Formats: sequence, C-alpha cells, structure tokens
Amino acid sequence: MPAKTTIAAKTTKTAIITAENVHKKYRLGRNNFVHALRGVNLEIDEGEFVAFMGPSGSGKSTLLHVLGCLDNIDEGTISINGSNVTHMSGSQLTKLRASQLGFVFQGYNLISVLTALENVSLAVEYASKISRKDRVKMSREALEKVGLGDRAKHKSSELSGGEQQRVAIARALVNNPRIILADEPTGNLDSQTSEEIMAMMRELNKRTGQTFVIVTHDPDVGKECDRIIRIKEPPTSIMSPEARKNRGVQPGSVEGATSISPG
Repeated sequence: MPAKTTIAAKTTKTAIITAENVHKKYRLGRNNFVHALRGVNLEIDEGEFVAFMGPSGSGKSTLLHVLGCLDNIDEGTISINGSNVTHMSGSQLTKLRASQLGFVFQGYNLISVLTALENVSLAVEYASKISRKDRVKMSREALEKVGLGDRAKHKSSELSGGEQQRVAIARALVNNPRIILADEPTGNLDSQTSEEIMAMMRELNKRTGQTFVIVTHDPDVGKECDRIIRIKEPPTSIMSPEARKNRGVQPGSVEGATSISPG
C-alpha cells in the first residue's frame, strides 16, 4: 500500500525544512572523494511524518545529518523553520539544535549509569539555564508522554531495548522542538516493539504537530508515514506536497528528479 500524502488536522502547510542544490562529499585520500549528496533539492512541510528510504550508501543518514546541522555541506543552502543555517556559526547552530531539533538514534545513546530521568534531564541542562526543579519537572513530563513515567528512576541499563528507545524519544521531545530527526529508530528492536515505537511517534506527531523525519530500511515503517522519500543516486529535486499541489504536479510523479522520489 502506498504511503499517504495527506496530513491529518493540517489546514495551512508551510515548508519547515528546505534544501537547495545541496552537495556533500567525504575525502578518503589526497585525491579521492566520495560524493554522498549531489544537488539535492528538498522541501518538507511543517507537521509531516516523512521517511527517507533507499539502499545502504545512498546518502540517507548523510542527508538527515546535514538537515540536522550535525555536519556541514560543501555547496547549496539549507533552511530550518525559515532560517538559512548554511553559514551560521558553531554557537548559532548549537542554539538552533537545542531549540528547534530533537534527535533519536538507532543505538539510543543513553548513559548507562544514569537513570531514565537523568538522561532526559541532561538534554534540558544543555539547552537552557533553568532550575533543577524545572528540569526534573520537564523531564518527568517527557517520560510520561512516552509511557515511562513509572520507570523514571531506573538506570538505562535496567531497561529493555524498547524502553531505552522510549527514553531516547523523551530526550528528543523534552525541549519541545519543532522537528524530530530519527536515524533508524527501530533498527535494534523486534517487530512488535518496532510497531509500538512507530505508533507512539505517530500519535505524538498527530497530537503535537511536530515534524518527524525518519531514516529507515523497514518498509513497514515507511507505510506508517505521510510520505516516503526514496533516495537512490545523486542529483535530484522533490517538492513538498503543498508545493506540488500549487504547481499542478500530479501525485506520484517526480519533477526533474532522478535520485529522490516519492514512494
């Protein structure tokens, strides 16, 4: 079944992520480069629940990382929530990541000796200078959102894989970012737990209107998304659903695209 292209409960749509002619290459030797991204043009609407899918080495994670300001690009521009981030300083990017973006990784990236509450609270501490009482309150609320309010005092090493990923999602949510970027969030989980994690993220997307961008190899994960962006080989261009509608592009067609296409 193809991914849905409509967004529930959204009447006005605005591109919250934009990439224009983005290039990224990695140096492997003195005169040896790997071109991970070549001329990518991309729009993602506010409130979308989107999957990046494609074969290994196609650039899915690289694209997610540059959109999340975790890596620099060699050419082109990236805008997050209307702000061009391409030439921001390191301190400006740090502030933007802390306030606008939340990250979820396949390996959870939790500190094993800290409790679930302490792991989530660290994200608040890095992002803002508020009292410990308020940090704890925000962290408890985030854990409750993902159904782990009663596991707040357990160390991450005492939690199951699914519970650890829920803590990681709570950490991503705690500062109320506009965008959640998730790199293979179900990659280390069994099928039942994967379904539970995806259902939880989908419910959060519908309830909060936060934008979710997910890298995945799993077609079942893709089916849960509003749109699948299939990354094949550089370069390409893909518009947001709203822009495609405004320009009269038919659903399922690709305008000037060879390496990224809707599912």
